[in-house]
Amino acid sequence: MIVRQPTHMPPTHMPYDGSSKPFTIGLKPLELDRWIEIDRFLLPHLAEKRRLYTEIPEKVFVEEDGTRDAQREVLDLLSAYLPAKYPETHRGIGSDVEVVGLEQATGGLAPDLLEAPLVRASLLVQEDLILMRRGDDGWRLAAGSLCFPSSWSLQEKFGKPLQEIHAPVPGFGPGTRPADLINRMFDGLQGQAVERFNWSIQAGDALYHPLSNIQRLDRATNRPTRFPDGDINAHAFIRVERQTLRKLPVSRDILFTIRIHLDPLAVLARHPDKPALAASFAGQLNALDQEQLDYKGLTADRDRLVSFLDGMAKAA
Repeated sequence: MIVRQPTHMPPTHMPYDGSSKPFTIGLKPLELDRWIEIDRFLLPHLAEKRRLYTEIPEKVFVEEDGTRDAQREVLDLLSAYLPAKYPETHRGIGSDVEVVGLEQATGGLAPDLLEAPLVRASLLVQEDLILMRRGDDGWRLAAGSLCFPSSWSLQEKFGKPLQEIHAPVPGFGPGTRPADLINRMFDGLQGQAVERFNWSIQAGDALYHPLSNIQRLDRATNRPTRFPDGDINAHAFIRVERQTLRKLPVSRDILFTIRIHLDPLAVLARHPDKPALAASFAGQLNALDQEQLDYKGLTADRDRLVSFLDGMAKAA
């Protein structure tokens, strides 16, 4: 089952080209017409979500009591948006909206899980869906469907406010200026939507990626690495997160969506702007400090990744 971009197709998003600096807030206005992304991997992505809901439901869905109305608000928004924006993949009206090719494909999911509107909403889109709710200690994670995590645990972050959720992120912990700024941005968000991008590099093409890659010893250097056979070209994948935020009009909760795009690192070799892209990517990796490298799980492999990208840039 192919759930990532083949090497002959260009990446959908390239925040490593210098347009999105790592470890910055980087929110930009988003027209609602571009809110949700649907592509050729819709069906396999949804099949992977159903597998995870069947095998590990407690790890991919959480909810507080009292969030069902807000969850229903998310489902209603998507049910109105998707058939209008993507009539070739979504059809129906209201609660009867279905994904073409997956009609009634809910077998194996527990009935109580399907009663959660956020779960039903998540089975219409490739995005993960997180509900943030304002409380006395700020915005907290009140409900979420997270089938494709990028090295974090939904269970661990459930119920925590933003400043605690971001505590491991260099420069974004409690008491920092970025943490305070994010809370103010959440407070000020109204009818508009915003988006930001993030990227990382992983070994393999797993969408469900709750932990950083386990490192092993490289046979040639006897040093820890995620690429023990040395073949970065075959095993390194760029994981791009497209994140959006919008405040729900009725509940006033904030819906945080996360869309994962997985591209083989080798896809850059076929891009018409290969030299500039590879050089920019290498430059961003070189600019990461030790704490940032540790957070991204790139400490052991940064130098060999930079060397690979430098070689790509010079081979133009």
